Amino acid sequence: MFKRFLWLEWKSFFRSASVGKSIGLKVLLIFLALYFSVAFLALGIGLYPLLQEAFPEQDPLQMVNRFVLLWLVFELGFRFMLQTLPVLDIKPLLNLPIPRRKAVNFVLIKSMYSFFNFLPLFIIIPFGIFCIYKGEYGTWNIIGWMIAMIAITQCVNFLNFIIKKKFTDNLKALIPVILTLVVLGALEYFEVFEISLWFGKMMDFLVLNPYLAIIPIILVIAFYKWNQLNLESKFYLDAGLKEKQKDADTKDFVWTKKFGTLAPFLQLDLKLIWRNKRPKTTIYMSLLLLCYGLFVYPSDMYEHPSIYVFVGIFMTGIFMINFGQFVPSWDASYYPLIMSQNIPVKDYLSSKAMLISFSVIILAILSTPYIYFGWNILLINMVAALYNIGVNVPILLYSGSFNKKRIDLDKSPFMNYQGTGAAQWIVGLPLMFLPILIFWLLDYFIGFEAGLIGLSSLGVLGLLLRSSLMKYIAGVYRKRKYAMINGFKQTGE
Repeated sequence: MFKRFLWLEWKSFFRSASVGKSIGLKVLLIFLALYFSVAFLALGIGLYPLLQEAFPEQDPLQMVNRFVLLWLVFELGFRFMLQTLPVLDIKPLLNLPIPRRKAVNFVLIKSMYSFFNFLPLFIIIPFGIFCIYKGEYGTWNIIGWMIAMIAITQCVNFLNFIIKKKFTDNLKALIPVILTLVVLGALEYFEVFEISLWFGKMMDFLVLNPYLAIIPIILVIAFYKWNQLNLESKFYLDAGLKEKQKDADTKDFVWTKKFGTLAPFLQLDLKLIWRNKRPKTTIYMSLLLLCYGLFVYPSDMYEHPSIYVFVGIFMTGIFMINFGQFVPSWDASYYPLIMSQNIPVKDYLSSKAMLISFSVIILAILSTPYIYFGWNILLINMVAALYNIGVNVPILLYSGSFNKKRIDLDKSPFMNYQGTGAAQWIVGLPLMFLPILIFWLLDYFIGFEAGLIGLSSLGVLGLLLRSSLMKYIAGVYRKRKYAMINGFKQTGE
């Protein structure tokens, strides 16, 4: 039966209408997989001698055990953001005499061969071989440790699916979990309660008693059964027919009426963001990525002002980038209706520009606490915000005329590339690197103030020419109207 499922997936892949795109994506993923495999293998080979050279008086294995918990938390977060449960198109199978458990087992066992599970092996196995070669521990002790680490990796694999099922559709429920992790991290940092130390001691005890590796193996079986029962409970024809009842959201955003002819479009955009998972996630991500400056400003590695310009453009424009690059794909389901009505395209686009510009202003205000790192940081962020509003907003709206891929608003935002095409990749070049290049040239040949004045002048010029730019962009949208409508009708990703 497993061979039959694999054969069905093989035919599904090559008979798909988007097989060309899928093959291209697979090739890219293979190159990334090779890169990370080599990087992890190099780390696994060099970890033991590096630790021995840097900390000659400490045991490398005990040091690694001390950081195992931190690695597992990071891996779980990374998997939550990127890893998806391998899927099998079960609808055609539901009316066939195929045991549910076999189909579910195929999905779960397939997940065990995920690249995410193989990647840690490039560190665990070489490091374990070094520990055996050095002879500081018995062979069976290290083999027990390696088996335990591999089993723990599988535990993270299955635990990730349980967490995703619980929290993906309700990101707010993650807030208590994140706060708990922050508290534990603070206790660890201030050495009040070092949970990683105690977890490391548990791993040290396991090394001395390798038969305890059976505990992680039992946990793997338990998480596997948990996922198995969960999936089997939804393996029915009518499993997705009954929808959850919830109160209707009647927010009308009446305050937008003061914006005149743009009010209806603003209301549509705000309702779209408020009521749907993927656009709403752009707001959460924008607020979260405001902390990006904390990784750059305190470090001595990033002292060049051009780096600060990049950070300023990124932090004040992150919503602009995440939301604006998919205009008008957000409206794909009713875009043909908009284009068939007597609606000025310029007003439609101007409302998008107003919403995005407002987000830049809000994020610029929220970034003002970075003045702690110096007045120059605050000044660069304000100039970056002005440049985003004046220059990057029209660039994003113009690039939107080349969007032809629809977006399902209710799908999970994680590892969801729906609506992403060549336009999204190409537009990133002028958005992020053009202001850096302009600032660097002016700063290098004239001075820091000249760089700021240059970016500010471009931002002001863009605002002064906004009306003419919007008229031109509206003309481009009208010319490409039918190509965009035809693209949005395609349901394949």
